[in-house]
Formats: sequence, C-alpha cells, structure tokens
Amino acid sequence: MRRKLTSPLPQRHGLDPVRLRLPVDGHWAIVRDYLVDRLPKLAPERIESMLRDGQIVGIDGPLGLDAPFAPGAFVWFHRDLPDETPVPFALDVVHHDDDLLVVDKPHFLATTPRGGHVVETALVRLRRELDLPGLSPAHRLDRLTAGLVMFVLKPERRGAYQTLFHDRLVHKEYEAIARFDPQLAMPRTVRSRIVKRRGVLAAQEESGEPNSETRIELVEHRDRLGRYRLLPRTGRTHQLRVHLNSLGIPILGDDLYPTVRARAANDFTTPLQLLAKALEFTDPISGRRRRFESHRSLANWPPRPADDHRVG
Repeated sequence: MRRKLTSPLPQRHGLDPVRLRLPVDGHWAIVRDYLVDRLPKLAPERIESMLRDGQIVGIDGPLGLDAPFAPGAFVWFHRDLPDETPVPFALDVVHHDDDLLVVDKPHFLATTPRGGHVVETALVRLRRELDLPGLSPAHRLDRLTAGLVMFVLKPERRGAYQTLFHDRLVHKEYEAIARFDPQLAMPRTVRSRIVKRRGVLAAQEESGEPNSETRIELVEHRDRLGRYRLLPRTGRTHQLRVHLNSLGIPILGDDLYPTVRARAANDFTTPLQLLAKALEFTDPISGRRRRFESHRSLANWPPRPADDHRVG
C-alpha cells in the first residue's frame, strides 16, 4: 500500500496548502521557472518573494530561489487569500458525534472554497471555530441556498458518506417560496434535461433524454404566494431553481432564473427563498436510519391568517 504523503505545511486560516507535483518529464532548470509557467495568475515577483521567505516547501523543507527542479517531487504552499466580504450570519450545529457534523447553513455562505469565496465558507469556518482540521464535506449546497449540510470528521469515513450522496441513497427535502398559480396542478413531477456549461451562470433545459427529476408539492398558499415541498430524485446543478422556473413560478429572490441579475458582494438582502429542510439515510457505519431537519424558516413566508389555505 502506498504511504500517504503528509504535507510539511500546517493548515492556515482553516485551509490546506496547495500541493503540486513537478512533472517527471520537466525541462525546467529550477523550481522557480516551473512555478512561473504553471501559475500564470501569480506574478513572477510574487513567486520569487514566496521562495525567498520560505513559503514554498518541499518534503525536506523550504525551497530557495535557486532550488533545482526535481522531476516527480512535490511542493506545497498557501495561496494568497482574496478580499472577502464577511457573511454576517451564523452556522448552527444540528448534530455532532464522532463521525458526523450536520449544520444549518445560512444563505450567502458557500459550502467549500471556490473562486472568490475561501475563508468565508462553511468548511473553513467550521474547521477553525470547532478546531476540526480534518473536517470534509459529504456533499455540497449552493451558496445562495440555506439549510442542512453534512460534514465528515474522520478522513477514513469520508468515502462511505460521500458514496451515499453519489449513489442517491439520501432522501432530501427542500422548501421553497414562489408565486401561487391556481392553474398548476399539484403535486406533480418534473423531468427534463438540464445542461450547465462552464462560464455560463445559468443552467439551461434542452431537448433530449431527461437527466433530472423533481417531485413538487404545494404545502399551502396565501397572499398570492405558495410554500412548496421539493423532493429531488437527482442532483443536477440548480435543478430545483430550473424546474420551478420552467413552471412559471421562479423561486423568490432568485438572481439567475428567469433573468440574470447582478448582486454586489456585500448585498445580503432578498435571499433566495430555498431551504434544504431534511436529510434522511441509512448510516453506512452503524446501519441505523438517521434523519436531520433544519430549524430555519424562509423569511418571505407571511404569518398565517385565521382563514389560511393549507393543502393536505
């Protein structure tokens, strides 16, 4: 069995260092030249500064400015952090045991680092605030969606829980607020082919074999709004948002469907009215049936009047 290579650099701000493997057929004389070619977004002067300051290391320690290129060797370093607007909402812990951490994620907080969202993500916050450096996500939830996200504490258990989501063995329930249309028969199941292209913000529905399926139920309606229970059978990007939009009832607060709208990084108003309400599955380790429920509610649902119209 191949021994796992341990990083000589610790986490910083709850973030693992970047690890690069030098090509075995490399033609570079020194590591500096390879990094300049490999990392075009980093200015050569910045790479040189990191080398001089001992911020780029190999398995035996910091690499100097003239460190020779060693084919197949590994190097580690921490990326410079982007400027981020703090997300002013808390993460609520729903469940915490030796294997799992389940949290209620607020709107506007990404699950894991990506693009301009790095430190202000659920994973990095939890690693830092709960002192859980080995924490990893079992799945992901869109940044604009609130609700339940499950993390795994032990690296050796990560695959078992991630497989549950990959194999669609987790029952998921969502709640959404959208326009009430009395002409739409409910409940109903929507199936379509959803395609998300790199560099395009919104996903598109196209003709062809369906790759997505969502059951939609109307829970209640009032003041021209409906509260919907969404039961996805698949997990395509933006699936729930696309399916409700295709019915002519886009989710309130949606910046992509039906129209793409720009939002400032510090604008935390009018959140997407979509909530990951419940997760249920058979635990692959204990064999027990487990169910977790969000304690959040969606802000756009008005108080219930005396003559409300609850369905079912």
